[in-house]
Amino acid sequence: MRSDVQAIYVMWLRQVKRFIRAKSRLVGNIFQPLLFLAAFGFGFRGARFVGIPTTVSYLEFLAPGMIVMSVVFSSMFAGISVLWDRQFGFLKEVLVAPVRRISIVVGKTLGGSTIALIQGFIILAASVALGVRISALSAAACVLLTILVAFSWVGFGLAAASRMEDVHGFSLIMNLLIMPAMFLSTAFFPLEGIPEAFKLVIYANPVTYEVDAVRQVLIGVGYISLWIDLLVILGVTCFTIFTGAYLFSKCEA
Repeated sequence: MRSDVQAIYVMWLRQVKRFIRAKSRLVGNIFQPLLFLAAFGFGFRGARFVGIPTTVSYLEFLAPGMIVMSVVFSSMFAGISVLWDRQFGFLKEVLVAPVRRISIVVGKTLGGSTIALIQGFIILAASVALGVRISALSAAACVLLTILVAFSWVGFGLAAASRMEDVHGFSLIMNLLIMPAMFLSTAFFPLEGIPEAFKLVIYANPVTYEVDAVRQVLIGVGYISLWIDLLVILGVTCFTIFTGAYLFSKCEA
């Protein structure tokens, strides 16, 4: 038991230390959400969209989506650490260590989620600095939700990385998945006014429910019941974490 706890701590600490040392990773992961937040938020400041209350600016509407975007980007790319560890031989040393593999998965999940939350906090702070009105209670609720979001996509990243070997291929596939998932959610535009055919895709997209839940707790605007959002988020989180843990336990160094 003690060795498992130590393994979890070591894997978590290693993830965090690598993140702190790789400052370019921080800049790269938060640059795009910040760019969208500033450019779209102020560029469409005077525009009115069907489905956005007149008391809510487009910047306030956009901020929750960019927070989720930052967390999703960082969480999914946590899986790339598995590929780097395999490439440099560290994964083989970890897998033959006298600890259960689930401890390694938990450590990597906690490490990736911690990094994702840090980047989500940066976007949240930037949103407040740009003029988004957020109460302390709303920010606390947002933190709890983003923890679930981070766990779900770290699990997905670990599952994908466990079945792949090429670092560059992993990055390309993750980008190919993330951007459509963000644009085919309610991160940028409200659900009203969207053609019915696209709505089916949007409702099938788990990011839709994550963005909607964060937006409801931050600014009080939502298009789906918050309870449905929470059920979907919890379901996706459990599924991806267990899938990631199972596939990692079967992977070879």
